[in-house]
Amino acid sequence: MISPGTELMSGFMAEESEGTRRPGYASVFRVEHTAGESAGLAPGDLALCMGRHQSYQHVASSMTVKVPAGVAADLAVLTRLMNVSMTTLMTTSARPGELVFVMGAGPVGLLAALLFQRCGYKVAVCDPDERRLSLARKAGIVTVMTEVPPDGAQWREQAALVLECSGHEAAVLEGCRLVRKRGEVVLIGVPWQRRTELYAHELLSLVFHRYVVLRSGWEWEIPMQAAPFQPHSIMGNLRKGMAWLAEGWLNVDGLVRKVLPRDANAVYNQLAERQIAEPFVVFDWMA
Repeated sequence: MISPGTELMSGFMAEESEGTRRPGYASVFRVEHTAGESAGLAPGDLALCMGRHQSYQHVASSMTVKVPAGVAADLAVLTRLMNVSMTTLMTTSARPGELVFVMGAGPVGLLAALLFQRCGYKVAVCDPDERRLSLARKAGIVTVMTEVPPDGAQWREQAALVLECSGHEAAVLEGCRLVRKRGEVVLIGVPWQRRTELYAHELLSLVFHRYVVLRSGWEWEIPMQAAPFQPHSIMGNLRKGMAWLAEGWLNVDGLVRKVLPRDANAVYNQLAERQIAEPFVVFDWMA
């Protein structure tokens, strides 16, 4: 699966980049061989790993999640991007039933909105792109908007949590206006580059006067594996996400585009130009 934000914004597409780059961190593969302790995996099984875009994965079984029977590979691979916001789900003080605003309806934002909605939160999504909002509605998000109305009293200062998934500083500022006092604004989207002429003072004033908890949403806040005093982990979240997908709560019909690895150059350029309608793009090595 392609992660457009990371792969397009981290320098992978830069003309001046040198050396070999190996992008990708989400793969579903069919097990061919196992050795030693294989954590319940056997030849023929499908498994998820944090593998790169390549036709063959060689990975420790402890770093894999078995795909349950009946879960298609192009659905199972979404578990990896679900995990980006699952760390916040495990660490937030917001509770189910409270309002959560998601800023940005790209692949990570869309999955974050669906994930929090699935867990019982009241979710609203804000994105200036009408096409993205249409896909969010199709996926099951009821409340979507291109911008929050200036006089939207039912939204402003009401959210217990704002998930900032766009990496845009204006969205962070807006999130601080939406969140209730002592609410959280979590930076899930990476601020890869400066996009506005906003001053830090505007943000700091809101944080100070409204008691905003502004923090990182970097998924690696929690460890890779669980420990006695740290029950939540990256691998645990991946297993949990996979189990939820197996329950059939997520319908991705029309949301996934399969592409051939040999077309990678064209696909990345199309993603950069936002010419691909589907939010999720996966390389199909078996086609």
